[in-house]
Formats: sequence, C-alpha cells, structure tokens
Amino acid sequence: MRIKDVTIRLLKMKMKFNFTTSYGSMQEKEFLLLEAKNEDGLSGWGEGDAFSVPWYTEETVKTSMHMLEDFLIPAIINKDINHPDEVSEILKPFKRNHMAKAGIEGAVWDLFSKEKGIPLSQAIGGTKTKIDVGVSIGIQKTADELLQVIEQHLNEGYKRIKIKIKPGQDIEIIRHIRKHFPHVPLMADANSAYSLKDIDRLKELDEFDLMMIEQPLAADDIIDHAKLQREISTPICLDESIHSYGDVKMAIELGSCKIINMKVGRVGGITEVKRIHDLCEKHQIPLWCGGMLEGGVGRAHNIALSSLPNFILPGDTSGSSRYWNKDIIEPEVIVRNGSILVPDRPGIGYEPDLQTIKQYTVLEKTLK
Repeated sequence: MRIKDVTIRLLKMKMKFNFTTSYGSMQEKEFLLLEAKNEDGLSGWGEGDAFSVPWYTEETVKTSMHMLEDFLIPAIINKDINHPDEVSEILKPFKRNHMAKAGIEGAVWDLFSKEKGIPLSQAIGGTKTKIDVGVSIGIQKTADELLQVIEQHLNEGYKRIKIKIKPGQDIEIIRHIRKHFPHVPLMADANSAYSLKDIDRLKELDEFDLMMIEQPLAADDIIDHAKLQREISTPICLDESIHSYGDVKMAIELGSCKIINMKVGRVGGITEVKRIHDLCEKHQIPLWCGGMLEGGVGRAHNIALSSLPNFILPGDTSGSSRYWNKDIIEPEVIVRNGSILVPDRPGIGYEPDLQTIKQYTVLEKTLK
C-alpha cells in the first residue's frame, strides 16, 4: 500500500444538545476528518478526537492540524506500507500527539481493509457481529431533568446509563436515580474531579451497586487510584490515566483499576488498542469503548473496535441521531434494542456523505 495524498478537512457540527461535564460545556463540535488515497484513487477515512479546548488532553484541533500537516502525514506519504501496524512505528519518533496519530492511522486502517476487501472489524481481529451500547449523559440542570433523560434512553433500549458527576453533584443525585431506577446498570464518570481528600465521600458510592466509577482522581495519576481502589468496593475504571500499553501494565500491577475505558485517540491508534486489548484479556480486565462525541467516521471506527472479544461492557457509541440532525456517513449509525450491528462491508462499513461533509467543512488541505 502506498499513500499518494491525504486531505485534511476541518469540520464544525452543532450537536442537538449542550453536553456538560466537570470540565465544561460544549454544543458545537470542531474536529478533523482525514482522507487518505492510494495510487488507484481508493480512499480510507479517519477522524481526529481532539477538542477545540485542551480540557480532556493537552491536544487541540489546532495542535493536531499542525502535527498532521507538518510531521505525521509527510512521514507516511509515498512510503510502502505492508500493514497498518507499521504506521505507529513510522510515527514513533514524534512524541505523544496521540489523537493526531490515531486520526491518520485510522484512515490507513480503513484503506487497508478496503484494499483487502474485508471489514475493518475483521482486519483488526474482531469477532462480534453485534455490539451492545450504553449512553453517556452530561450534567443536567436538575435531578428531575436527569431522570427524564434516563427514562428516555432506557425506553430507546440502551443497556447501560453513564452519568457525569462532580463534588456537590454526586451522592444525592445517584441516590435519587437509584430510588427511581433501582436495577438499571449505572456508572458514574467523574472526569478527574476528586482527590484522595474526598475518599470518605467516594466510599459512599459503594451503597449504590454501580458498575464502576470512571476516572475519579487526577488524569495523570495511577498510584492514588490504587490506594482508592483498596478502600472502595466500587470498581474503578481508568480513562484519562491510560495513554499507552505501559500505562495499562502499570495500572494492572499496582491494582489501580478493575476496568478500562478504551478510546483509540487517547492511546494513539488501533495498533496500540490491540496490544492493550490482549494484555487486558490476559489479566481479565474488561474493556469498553468510550466516546468523544464523534462524527460518523469516528463512530464507525469505534464500532469496529468494540467487536474485539475483550470489549465486554456496553460502550458509549450511541446512534448518530442522538447527537446530529444529519451525520456525515451513509447509512447513519442506528441503535436497535440497545445494540448496533457490526458492518460486514469492506473498511469501516459506512460511506462518507461527501455532500454533508462539504456542508460542514470550514477548511480543507491536501498534502501530496
């Protein structure tokens, strides 16, 4: 496989609702779309996960654009690539910038799968034909509004509910939820809003039979999470702390978590996800696929990842219509009875809607 050119598109799409976490609120999603073409004109598509503001990781849309344009894309254009696993090695000299790397690597994986005539899920070792999905709900203005949103999504068939929490909006809200939905699979995502000083408060979560508490402590911490996990029975799920295979190895050895949220952009691409997947499977650490409010291309990649056998728990890959009035792929991602069918067509299994992409594109560059 030889990449002839790569087109970077900057898109801006408005979500149907304002998504609020302990970091802040967002309704307009700005992101990068990558199209890599081979010498025969066949295209592979990837999506950048970085937000406009560096509140999830240090990366932003602008830093990703800089890295892709000046370093990452020039490093792979016109090189003979036998397998997408080679991309991570080619890009290894450039430190971190995982979301930018994952975007271009994802496009190469899609192109590779299309050249082979196989689904991306099959190319990466996926075994499932259907994946179960949950839903992530941002912080609402009132507890009653939150209950309404939960009920709506349960009626839509979603198999797990994730709510965002932070100090002052946690214990009483979860108690309120449990009063109305005592048996719903429920997890709480703290987005690093707590410290070990809050350990007594976090211990109170044990009474609610949560599936997990996601990333309660600092984004760069693995040690304090191990201390916390020894003190609470609620399983800790690490998200922002995990950037590599090495981070996972350390977390497992220290006992920092019992579950891991896997986001392809956070760890630098599908190749690294596969390595982490195999390590976690060996140590019986369940995985699930988190979401970054993706457009349809990123959503399609997440579906393929979730087909790997150790992605045991329902992920955050909701249907397209939950977020967008019109997504950028055809057909759009559809959830039926809490599940999504894994496409059996070559590549990501969805066709980019070029007309809709053009409508949302505010900047476009092609590198040769």
